[in-house]
Amino acid sequence: DPSLSEIYLVEGDSAGGSAKGARDRRFQAILPLRGKILNVEKAREDKILTSEQIRNLITALGTGIGEKFDIGKLRYHHILIMTDADVDGSHIRTLLLTFFFRYMPQVITGKYLYIAQPPLYKITRGKELSYAYTEEQKNRKLAQMTGKPEVARYKGLGEMNPEQLWETTMNPQNRMLLRVEIDDAVEADKIFDVLMGNDVDPRKRFIQTHAKTVRNLDI
Repeated sequence: DPSLSEIYLVEGDSAGGSAKGARDRRFQAILPLRGKILNVEKAREDKILTSEQIRNLITALGTGIGEKFDIGKLRYHHILIMTDADVDGSHIRTLLLTFFFRYMPQVITGKYLYIAQPPLYKITRGKELSYAYTEEQKNRKLAQMTGKPEVARYKGLGEMNPEQLWETTMNPQNRMLLRVEIDDAVEADKIFDVLMGNDVDPRKRFIQTHAKTVRNLDI
Protein backbone atom coordinates (compact mmCIF):
# COMPACT_ATOMS: atom_id res chain seq x y z
CA ASP A 1 0.00 0.00 0.00
CA PRO A 2 1.80 3.19 -1.18
CA SER A 3 -0.01 5.33 1.41
CA LEU A 4 1.74 3.36 4.18
CA SER A 5 5.11 2.99 2.45
CA GLU A 6 8.23 5.11 2.91
CA ILE A 7 11.52 5.47 1.06
CA TYR A 8 14.58 7.13 2.54
CA LEU A 9 17.01 8.85 0.16
CA VAL A 10 20.19 8.49 2.20
CA GLU A 11 23.56 10.15 1.73
CA GLY A 12 26.47 7.71 1.43
CA ASP A 13 27.05 4.00 1.84
CA SER A 14 27.88 4.04 5.56
CA ALA A 15 24.67 5.85 6.47
CA GLY A 16 22.81 3.69 3.97
CA GLY A 17 24.10 0.60 5.77
CA SER A 18 22.95 1.94 9.14
CA ALA A 19 19.58 2.87 7.66
CA LYS A 20 19.11 -0.59 6.14
CA GLY A 21 19.86 -2.10 9.53
CA ALA A 22 17.50 0.30 11.28
CA ARG A 23 14.46 0.25 8.99
CA ASP A 24 11.23 -1.61 9.51
CA ARG A 25 11.22 -3.79 6.39
CA ARG A 26 7.43 -4.01 6.41
CA PHE A 27 7.03 -0.44 5.14
CA GLN A 28 10.43 1.30 4.84
CA ALA A 29 12.82 1.17 1.87
CA ILE A 30 16.31 2.68 1.55
CA LEU A 31 17.94 4.21 -1.54
CA PRO A 32 21.61 5.08 -0.82
CA LEU A 33 22.92 8.07 -2.81
CA ARG A 34 26.56 7.65 -3.81
CA GLY A 35 27.94 11.17 -3.95
CA LYS A 36 26.16 14.30 -5.11
CA ILE A 37 23.47 13.90 -7.74
CA LEU A 38 23.50 15.92 -10.94
CA ASN A 39 22.48 19.58 -10.72
CA VAL A 40 19.48 19.40 -13.06
CA GLU A 41 19.26 23.20 -13.25
CA LYS A 42 22.51 23.27 -15.24
CA ALA A 43 22.19 20.02 -17.22
CA ARG A 44 20.49 19.17 -20.52
CA GLU A 45 17.56 16.77 -20.30
CA ASP A 46 19.37 14.00 -22.21
CA LYS A 47 22.25 14.16 -19.71
CA ILE A 48 19.80 14.08 -16.80
CA LEU A 49 18.16 10.93 -18.11
CA THR A 50 21.53 9.17 -18.52
CA SER A 51 22.58 9.93 -14.91
CA GLU A 52 22.67 6.63 -13.01
CA GLN A 53 21.73 8.30 -9.71
CA ILE A 54 18.66 9.95 -11.21
CA ARG A 55 17.64 6.85 -13.16
CA ASN A 56 17.80 4.80 -9.94
CA LEU A 57 15.66 7.40 -8.17
CA ILE A 58 13.04 7.45 -10.96
CA THR A 59 12.93 3.65 -11.03
CA ALA A 60 12.56 3.41 -7.26
CA LEU A 61 9.66 5.89 -7.17
CA GLY A 62 7.89 4.21 -10.10
CA THR A 63 6.33 7.37 -11.57
CA GLY A 64 8.35 7.71 -14.76
CA ILE A 65 9.42 11.17 -15.88
CA GLY A 66 8.54 13.78 -18.49
CA GLU A 67 5.52 12.98 -20.66
CA LYS A 68 5.28 9.50 -19.12
CA PHE A 69 5.17 10.84 -15.54
CA ASP A 70 2.19 9.45 -13.60
CA ILE A 71 1.81 10.42 -9.94
CA GLY A 72 -0.73 7.62 -9.59
CA LYS A 73 2.12 5.11 -9.92
CA LEU A 74 4.08 6.55 -7.00
CA ARG A 75 5.17 3.61 -4.84
CA TYR A 76 5.85 5.58 -1.67
CA HIS A 77 3.70 8.35 -0.19
CA HIS A 78 6.50 9.29 2.21
CA ILE A 79 9.72 10.22 0.41
CA LEU A 80 12.27 11.23 3.05
CA ILE A 81 15.55 13.00 2.27
CA MET A 82 18.05 12.00 4.96
CA THR A 83 21.47 13.67 4.78
CA ASP A 84 24.24 14.68 7.16
CA ALA A 85 23.83 17.91 9.13
CA ASP A 86 26.78 19.60 7.39
CA VAL A 87 27.50 21.65 4.28
CA ASP A 88 27.81 18.60 1.99
CA GLY A 89 24.54 17.21 3.33
CA SER A 90 22.84 20.56 2.73
CA HIS A 91 24.12 20.63 -0.83
CA ILE A 92 22.87 17.10 -1.57
CA ARG A 93 19.49 18.05 -0.09
CA THR A 94 19.32 21.16 -2.29
CA LEU A 95 20.22 19.15 -5.41
CA LEU A 96 17.41 16.68 -4.63
CA LEU A 97 14.91 19.48 -3.98
CA THR A 98 15.90 21.07 -7.30
CA PHE A 99 15.26 17.76 -9.10
CA PHE A 100 11.84 17.27 -7.52
CA PHE A 101 10.82 20.90 -8.13
CA ARG A 102 11.81 20.80 -11.80
CA TYR A 103 10.86 17.24 -12.81
CA MET A 104 8.38 15.91 -10.22
CA PRO A 105 6.59 18.96 -8.76
CA GLN A 106 3.50 16.82 -8.10
CA VAL A 107 5.52 14.99 -5.43
CA ILE A 108 5.81 18.31 -3.59
CA THR A 109 2.29 19.60 -4.21
CA GLY A 110 0.90 16.18 -3.25
CA LYS A 111 2.71 16.53 0.12
CA TYR A 112 4.75 13.37 -0.34
CA LEU A 113 8.23 14.87 0.16
CA TYR A 114 9.86 15.25 3.59
CA ILE A 115 13.24 16.09 5.08
CA ALA A 116 14.32 13.86 7.97
CA GLN A 117 15.65 15.70 11.01
CA PRO A 118 18.42 13.65 12.69
CA PRO A 119 19.72 14.87 16.04
CA LEU A 120 22.74 17.16 16.16
CA TYR A 121 23.90 16.11 19.64
CA LYS A 122 24.09 13.06 21.86
CA ILE A 123 24.05 13.89 25.58
CA THR A 124 25.26 11.24 28.02
CA ARG A 125 25.20 11.37 31.81
CA GLY A 126 26.15 8.08 33.40
CA LYS A 127 23.79 5.51 31.89
CA GLU A 128 21.29 8.16 30.76
CA LEU A 129 21.25 8.98 27.07
CA SER A 130 19.30 11.73 25.34
CA TYR A 131 19.41 13.62 22.06
CA ALA A 132 19.14 17.24 21.01
CA TYR A 133 17.98 18.31 17.56
CA THR A 134 18.96 21.98 17.84
CA GLU A 135 21.54 24.11 19.64
CA GLU A 136 18.76 25.63 21.75
CA GLN A 137 17.39 22.24 22.78
CA LYS A 138 20.90 21.11 23.76
CA ASN A 139 21.38 24.18 25.94
CA ARG A 140 17.98 23.68 27.61
CA LYS A 141 18.73 20.05 28.41
CA LEU A 142 22.16 20.84 29.81
CA ALA A 143 20.70 23.59 32.00
CA GLN A 144 18.31 21.05 33.54
CA MET A 145 21.01 18.45 34.25
CA THR A 146 23.23 18.08 37.29
CA GLY A 147 26.78 16.79 37.26
CA LYS A 148 28.95 16.83 34.14
CA PRO A 149 27.15 15.34 31.15
CA GLU A 150 29.14 14.49 28.02
CA VAL A 151 28.07 16.16 24.79
CA ALA A 152 29.00 14.74 21.39
CA ARG A 153 28.10 16.42 18.10
CA TYR A 154 27.20 14.04 15.31
CA LYS A 155 29.34 14.71 12.24
CA GLY A 156 27.30 12.36 10.09
CA LEU A 157 24.53 9.78 9.99
CA GLY A 158 27.12 7.00 9.72
CA GLU A 159 28.19 7.69 13.32
CA MET A 160 24.89 6.33 14.61
CA ASN A 161 24.34 2.61 14.94
CA PRO A 162 21.08 1.19 13.53
CA GLU A 163 19.33 1.26 16.93
CA GLN A 164 20.16 4.95 17.45
CA LEU A 165 19.15 5.86 13.90
CA TRP A 166 15.80 4.10 14.32
CA GLU A 167 15.13 5.66 17.69
CA THR A 168 15.98 9.23 16.65
CA THR A 169 15.21 9.55 12.95
CA MET A 170 13.22 6.65 11.48
CA ASN A 171 10.70 5.59 14.12
CA PRO A 172 7.34 7.16 13.13
CA GLN A 173 6.38 7.38 16.80
CA ASN A 174 9.03 9.91 17.78
CA ARG A 175 10.98 11.16 14.74
CA MET A 176 10.96 14.77 13.54
CA LEU A 177 10.08 15.46 9.89
CA LEU A 178 9.94 18.64 7.87
CA ARG A 179 7.41 18.48 5.04
CA VAL A 180 8.51 20.25 1.86
CA GLU A 181 5.90 22.77 0.74
CA ILE A 182 5.87 25.50 -1.89
CA ASP A 183 3.59 28.41 -1.05
CA ASP A 184 4.72 30.57 -3.96
CA ALA A 185 5.68 28.59 -7.06
CA VAL A 186 6.77 31.68 -9.02
CA GLU A 187 9.11 32.83 -6.25
CA ALA A 188 10.46 29.30 -5.79
CA ASP A 189 11.11 29.04 -9.53
CA LYS A 190 13.11 32.26 -9.42
CA ILE A 191 15.17 31.18 -6.39
CA PHE A 192 16.07 27.77 -7.87
CA ASP A 193 17.08 29.52 -11.10
CA VAL A 194 19.29 32.02 -9.24
CA LEU A 195 20.93 29.55 -6.84
CA MET A 196 21.33 26.50 -9.04
CA GLY A 197 21.45 27.90 -12.60
CA ASN A 198 24.35 28.77 -14.91
CA ASP A 199 24.30 32.55 -14.48
CA VAL A 200 26.86 33.52 -11.83
CA ASP A 201 26.09 37.25 -11.34
CA PRO A 202 22.55 36.85 -9.90
CA ARG A 203 23.87 34.15 -7.55
CA LYS A 204 26.63 36.47 -6.30
CA ARG A 205 24.11 39.23 -5.66
CA PHE A 206 21.81 36.83 -3.78
CA ILE A 207 24.69 35.57 -1.61
CA GLN A 208 25.88 39.12 -0.85
CA THR A 209 22.34 40.14 0.11
CA HIS A 210 21.66 37.12 2.33
CA ALA A 211 25.15 36.29 3.61
CA LYS A 212 24.43 37.60 7.11
CA THR A 213 21.25 35.54 7.53
CA VAL A 214 22.60 32.08 6.71
CA ARG A 215 25.05 29.83 8.55
CA ASN A 216 26.03 27.47 5.70
CA LEU A 217 25.70 28.24 2.03
CA ASP A 218 27.10 25.72 -0.44
CA ILE A 219 25.71 25.91 -3.97
